[in-house]
Amino acid sequence: MSESKFDVAHSALLVMDFQSSIVERFTAGQDALLSATAETIAAARRSKMRVIYVVVGFRPGFPEISARNKSFSAIKTSGGFATDIHPRVAPAADDVIITKHRVGAFLGTDLDMVLRASDIDSLVLCGISTSGVVLSTLRYAADADYRIVVLRDCCSDSDLETHTCLLEKIFPRQATVMNSAEFIQGLP
Repeated sequence: MSESKFDVAHSALLVMDFQSSIVERFTAGQDALLSATAETIAAARRSKMRVIYVVVGFRPGFPEISARNKSFSAIKTSGGFATDIHPRVAPAADDVIITKHRVGAFLGTDLDMVLRASDIDSLVLCGISTSGVVLSTLRYAADADYRIVVLRDCCSDSDLETHTCLLEKIFPRQATVMNSAEFIQGLP
């Protein structure tokens, strides 16, 4: 996968944590984010690129959440949150949905198995939040030798300074960072 053309047969678009409650709570510029992401998903589908959704979710009673887990123990205490994917970026019937129990998309999930079974070696990431699921997924994917693209305008974070630092200084060390329009232009 070059920066200008994408091998869609060996690439997947990961749409991560676009659950309605997360979009409402953590997203600045919500309309622009959802529009860019919806356009990207539609373009990926038209080009026959695999679209995979990653959502955070837990079993009844939250057996996956330890009291020692600072990030998720508050979810357990509050009784959880809605897991529905925002309707503007909703999955199609043949899209894969991966449920995760931690910040990153790989730990404790079957994402890697799904990707390898489909001979996917390149990932295009979008998600909420940039400092959460995108960062954690990018780091794991880089260590697992995936090629990675991060779509700048399809990521959001409640901390704009951290979001900008990650996209401009940290992510380019392990991924190509581009806008969704550049990505769409590179699709066959």
